[in-house]
Amino acid sequence: MNNNFPRIITLLRKERGLSQKQAASDLQISQALLSHYEKGIRECGLDFMVRIADYYGVSCDYLLGRTPDRTGATLTVEDIPDPEASGKDNMYRGSLLPTLNKKLIANSLNIIFDLLQKTGSKSLTTEVSAYLMASVYKMFRTVYSANPKNPQGLFAAQEQTQQGLSTAVQCVAEANAVCIASGCSTGEMEGLDREHAMALSPEILSQQYPLFASSLYNLIQNTEARMGVKKNGK
Repeated sequence: MNNNFPRIITLLRKERGLSQKQAASDLQISQALLSHYEKGIRECGLDFMVRIADYYGVSCDYLLGRTPDRTGATLTVEDIPDPEASGKDNMYRGSLLPTLNKKLIANSLNIIFDLLQKTGSKSLTTEVSAYLMASVYKMFRTVYSANPKNPQGLFAAQEQTQQGLSTAVQCVAEANAVCIASGCSTGEMEGLDREHAMALSPEILSQQYPLFASSLYNLIQNTEARMGVKKNGK
């Protein structure tokens, strides 16, 4: 089978609040056999995989860890909705702080990914994306896990190790991105050709991104304020 199957069927059972004895009875197998499946000691046959997929209402691909979507659906670029696709229905209620910060981050990301597009560097785009995705992963998991009763079946990494592993992913991605951006090659990733490194300045950014530049400047200012630094060393 694979390492995902035992973990996922265990999490699905616990998510339902079922004892191993009850689940085994419903699945018409012994508790000992289900325990072996959940521990990865034994591999099940296709017949049982279909049965347990139906039992938990998920796809076989989900049980095997091939897709995070329980229905087995996979995303293409066309499937991913625009961040503002829901319009006014997507507006936050109450405090304006989430809306403000969301716009600062989203507008800044628009600039970053447009610049990456212009570099034509697949390697740099991959590493920058990996770093940002890890950041979103870490913060989403923090918010999601604020309630300890929320089921953790959405995640493969264990709670005890996820922070260290996701931070390691960020560190590697950042190191690779810095190396590539400086023109150095690392592994199979080619360094950025200096001819594709764009000349940038606040004036150029304001001209090229009149709608988004102010958000980027505010994000920089807010972040450096938290870093405890100001311009001119103040």
